This record gives sequence, C-alpha cells and structure tokens, in this order.
Amino acid sequence: MRAAWRNRRRGTAAAALLLSVALAGAGCSAAADGDKGSGAKQGVAGPQEGGQKADSGAAGSENGLDSGSGSKSDDKQAENPKLAQHIIRTATLRVRVENVPSALDKVRTAAADAGGIVGSETTDRDGKGKERSRIVLRVPQDQYGKVLEALEGTGKVLERSDKAEDVTEQVVDVDSRIKTQRASVIRIRELMDKATKLSDVVTLEGELSARQADLESLLAQQASLKDRTSLATITLHLNETGEKPEPKEKDDDPGFLDALSGGWNSLVNVAKWIVIVVLAIAPWAAALLVLFLLWRLFGSRIPRREREPAVRPWTPATATAGGSALGGGSRPGPDTEGETPAQPPSTPPKPPTGPDS
Repeated sequence: MRAAWRNRRRGTAAAALLLSVALAGAGCSAAADGDKGSGAKQGVAGPQEGGQKADSGAAGSENGLDSGSGSKSDDKQAENPKLAQHIIRTATLRVRVENVPSALDKVRTAAADAGGIVGSETTDRDGKGKERSRIVLRVPQDQYGKVLEALEGTGKVLERSDKAEDVTEQVVDVDSRIKTQRASVIRIRELMDKATKLSDVVTLEGELSARQADLESLLAQQASLKDRTSLATITLHLNETGEKPEPKEKDDDPGFLDALSGGWNSLVNVAKWIVIVVLAIAPWAAALLVLFLLWRLFGSRIPRREREPAVRPWTPATATAGGSALGGGSRPGPDTEGETPAQPPSTPPKPPTGPDS
C-alpha cells in the first residue's frame, strides 16, 4: 500500500511539474524579446568599465568612451526598429447626380481600375419618385485618394467626411500575442506526448483547448486588422438632381410682398377646393336634374281621378228623422248629430176616393 501511494504521489507531482514548466516557458518566451536589449546594454557597459580601469591614460579613456557611445547608438537602433504604420481609412461621400444608373457605372469602373471591390450596393426611390443609391467600396490604401477624386467627379458633392485611425500598436500587440500563444500550444502538445497517466492527459487536453481558443480569437483579430488596414472603405450616397435641399428659415419679419404672396396662395387654395367640391357634386346634380325633367314631362299626362261626395241612401228612418225636423219638435240625437236631414219624398200624396167626393 505504501509503495502504491508513493507512486501515485510521484505521478501527480510529475504532472504538476510538467504543467508549471509549460506555463513558465510561455511567460519566459514573451519576456525574452524584451530582455535582449537589456542584455546588449549590459554587455556594452561591462567592456567600457573594464577599459576605464585598465587604461589610466587620457587617450585610452577617450577611445573607450567613443567605442561605448557608438555601440550604444547601434543597440538603440536595433531595439527600436522603424515599424510600418497600420492605418484604417474610411470616407463618406454624398453626391448629387443627374442620372443614378450612369453614375453607378462610373463608380464601378473607378473601383475596378484601382483594384478594389464593391462591398455592398442598395438602390431605391424616395417619396418623390427620384432614384437614390448607396454603395460601399473597398479600395487599396495607395489608391484611396485617386478613387475619391473619381467619385467626386460624378456630380456635385454635397457632403464629405474622412477618417484615419492608427492601429499600429494594436497590430504589433496582436502579432506578439499570437507568437507567444503558438509556442505555448506547442509545449502543451509536447507534454501530452510525454504524459503516461489518464488524469494528466485530461488536464493537459483542457489546457490545450483553452490555449487553442485564445489563439483562434487572436488570429481572427489579426485577419480583421489586416483587412481594414490593407483596404480603405468608402461609402457613397448618390441622389438625383430632383432632390433639392431644404430651404433655410429666414430670420427677418414678413413684409408687404410676403403678405401679398400669402393672400394669393390662400385664394388659390380656396378656389381649388371649391372646384373640387363642385366636381364632386356634379354627377349627383346631373342625375337629379334628369329625374326632375322626366317628372315634368310625363307627370302632367297621367290622368287624375276626382273624388265624388258620398250621398247617403234614403231610408224610412231618414224620412222620419226629416219629418220630425220639419215639425220642429224633435232635436237631432247623438246618432244624427252633424248629418244633413233627409228630404221628404217629391211625390205628393194621393187624394182620398169615396162616394162623397
């Protein structure tokens, strides 16, 4: 049991030692470049001090100082080499042209002649029916100014903005981190080849995955910086001549001519609306007029039926009521109130016939 425990402890200690060596090697490789210059400075200063102690004469000391100053200047130039600048250039142009399609042809030709590409293009129409377009160009840095001049020649420039961003330090930092990360990944793989236990292999695989993910992120940043620094971006907006800029507001008070112009405009607007209303009512008025004429033309020819007064038929009850009325002794009852009394019969009574007549 003790022997197995000792072997297990030794294996764990060996894995920890290998991992610490890998991490230390990654840190040392990053600092090795910075320590080269300091080592060179110390190497120059050492011979200079030895020469001053050994040679007590004036000539010897002057020669030592001259050689020391020359070597220091050479070391400074070696430590600080001239770095190439990395600049991201972007520009935005707004140009008014007479014909958008023909202007787009000129823009594409200018980009192709400069060795650039068309990143994106959008063409549509505004509310007034005028055509407009937005196009993004990617051109080489050395052809940036030439392409801008060609784009400005397509029409009247309404707006222009340029921007330059220096990303040299960012590019150098990303390149250095990529170099260090690649060396670290190589060391982790070497340790994985030497590992004999499963636990050590699992630990090293996790560390390797993290290092590779960081390396891929740095490589993506490097590619993006390279693309933006090698090609300039130009965004061009094209508008047709029919699109006029908004008029500026006047600060002075309105005068006589302004009042006259305003009154005339209001009169024209009122007359326009009156005409619109009349035209809207005209079809209805025409239809009503046709109906009225038809009624006047054919309405008088239609025969009208006259009403005859109603006459009550003669009955004995009516005669009795009439005789009573002639006698003057009776009054009209509720049933005969308001009615015309019946006339007595027109035939006179026959005389009586007898022997004495």
